[in-house]
Amino acid sequence: MEDRVISGETTVFDEGFEHSLRPQRLGQYIGQEKVKDSLSIFIEAAKGRSESLDHVLLYGPPGLGKTTLASVIANEMDVNVRMTSGPAIERPGDLAAVVSSLEPGDVLFIDEIHRLNRAIEEVLYPAMEDFCLDIVVGKGPSARSIRLDLPPFTLVGATTRAGSLSAPLRDRFGVPLRLEYYEEEPLTEIVIRSARVFDVSIDSAAATEIAKRSRGTPRIANRLLRRVRDYAQVRGDGMISLRAAQEALEMLQVDSFGLDHIDHKLITGMIEQFRGGPVGLDTIAASIGEESVTIEDVYEPFLLQIGFIQRTPRGRVVTHAAYAHFGYPVPDSDK
Repeated sequence: MEDRVISGETTVFDEGFEHSLRPQRLGQYIGQEKVKDSLSIFIEAAKGRSESLDHVLLYGPPGLGKTTLASVIANEMDVNVRMTSGPAIERPGDLAAVVSSLEPGDVLFIDEIHRLNRAIEEVLYPAMEDFCLDIVVGKGPSARSIRLDLPPFTLVGATTRAGSLSAPLRDRFGVPLRLEYYEEEPLTEIVIRSARVFDVSIDSAAATEIAKRSRGTPRIANRLLRRVRDYAQVRGDGMISLRAAQEALEMLQVDSFGLDHIDHKLITGMIEQFRGGPVGLDTIAASIGEESVTIEDVYEPFLLQIGFIQRTPRGRVVTHAAYAHFGYPVPDSDK
């Protein structure tokens, strides 16, 4: 068992189940080869100088392994990791409580770092640059500033919206790394590895089928694998065959591109109600009953990646590829 700190509270993780899905070292981390190559050089250089690793910014779509990579960085540096999130740090005192408990060289992981408010950012700047905190005590004429010295540490920030970070904060990260959607082959490796952790038999064709429908995202691949495992256990002999995988994924309404019923509602709604667009994000959200931020952060990035929608100055537009996939004729005006 391993202790981690989340938002200042100690949480115990079970090494025997979910946490075992997460690789512990760079050599175990599947995919993201460019990111791993860069990190291995920077980590080796920092350890060779007996210094902390420079601050790292991990950005990209959700579910690609940013949290896992923060733990891997800490393990490679042989230090502890403290975990919190931008929304959890509401006051400067919250930040002070977390960073003041760090040991020399520790990794501080802040998820959703783009959601830090500006007052917290101002306190964070000297902590990142000079390893000190300037805390204002009191109010009005009697207010005074107290400087707290901090041990050298590595801040690892994660965000799905790098553009939402303020320029001063973004510029203080010496190692900005973008995580990309996964290709089919490394995703298949992840599915096979996770099946081994779950102690379930899976054939290679079934693993590939799950990978194909995972939207290039390891988190989704592992979620689908769990549900396919359940289906194989109840409707089959426990072995995940290609047929069992296909039947389970059809039951889950996950098509050959990895699109689920929300994606289908989004695309078909744009085609049927708005003639394929252009249509605004808020209008799309209202028409299908989803939050606009959910569409923008969860669904839209992959639809853009596979070329099913486009962003234009006037709004979102459905592409010819999406018309073909969903079986709609391309409007005469678009031919």
